[in-house]
Amino acid sequence: MHDATFAWPFFEPRHRTLAAELRAWARREVRVDHRDDVDATCRRLVRALGDGGWLRHAVARADAPLDVRSLCIARETLARVSGLADFAFAMQGLGSGPISLYGTAEQRARWLPSVAAGRAIAAFAISEADAGSDVAAMRTTARRDGDAWIVDGEKTWISNGGIADRYVVFCRCAEPAASAGKGAFVALVVEPGDAGFSVTERITTIAPHPLATIRFDGCRLGPDRVIGEPGKGLRVALGTLDVFRATVGAAALGFARRALDAAVAHATERRLFGGTLAELQLTQSKLARMATEIDASALLVYRAAWTADVLGGRVTREAAMAKLHATETAQRVVDDAVQLFGGLGVTVGSVVERLYREVRALRIYEGASEVQQLIVARAALAAAATEREGATHA
Repeated sequence: MHDATFAWPFFEPRHRTLAAELRAWARREVRVDHRDDVDATCRRLVRALGDGGWLRHAVARADAPLDVRSLCIARETLARVSGLADFAFAMQGLGSGPISLYGTAEQRARWLPSVAAGRAIAAFAISEADAGSDVAAMRTTARRDGDAWIVDGEKTWISNGGIADRYVVFCRCAEPAASAGKGAFVALVVEPGDAGFSVTERITTIAPHPLATIRFDGCRLGPDRVIGEPGKGLRVALGTLDVFRATVGAAALGFARRALDAAVAHATERRLFGGTLAELQLTQSKLARMATEIDASALLVYRAAWTADVLGGRVTREAAMAKLHATETAQRVVDDAVQLFGGLGVTVGSVVERLYREVRALRIYEGASEVQQLIVARAALAAAATEREGATHA
């Protein structure tokens, strides 16, 4: 992260300390060979992040609620070094986020310390084959059976699927269990040893990380597994995503900054037409656009994080803007870096080739760019309607 960023008014001294110390740790400790076993590498990274004390920023404690600025700083810093290290950190936060934000004191004490220590791996299970960005379309159901809940259905594209020690699973309440009415949902903690739970398929993506389809066949869970209020599970899901969505933009910032660093270094060293690539005006134009768009993204990301931490309340609009702009920008910046590298840019194993594969998913997960556009547009329309109504009654 650029030190100049911390002159901005969004940060406190503790944030500057976190960025400097984590950056030094990551450069020293994070060594990821993408030819290694991905599951084993993620387990190792989670353990290292826990041992280093960094996961305390991803998991709430009684004396320390989640700080979104710290989450964003950690994700930007780690993504700049290793996409897999960022993934390992982020999923510990998102996977345990519903418990951090909506769990009882007993549930937080039961499940969060092992996640913060890197001894247990967390997962957030909401997506389905026909319910990705449209989470309310999910078909996995949970029905009451006395005090217990019986879960049936399937979730897919679940990060940490197959290696997680616990999953927060979101289900539609089956009638007559939907005490809150039609369309009610419930959030439940599922562990791999629960009867009726299975991992049915491992999924491989262009930037490999643990990903799977998981299934529930009459999976019986006790009342202690319910997170938040039964019937209001969608509030738990959306509230959690509200907190973590801006951090996706922060990860995009890390990828984009690494791409710009690589592009500047390459352009300065690459000689052609009697000079360096950096001396060409077309190159300078490209680098200027990359740097400007990165700073614009950073402002949006840390505005959203500051708003969440300092002003409180929902930051749906601000987080959507941050994720949308930062991820779309990062895609363009990485693509420009690949172009500047020429043939080297599409050579397997080069920095920018790896970034090209890693950055693409950020425009999809935790709400695709198109969904973020809808959120921002609806917020703008609602604000305009409120203003018109106020003018009418003035």
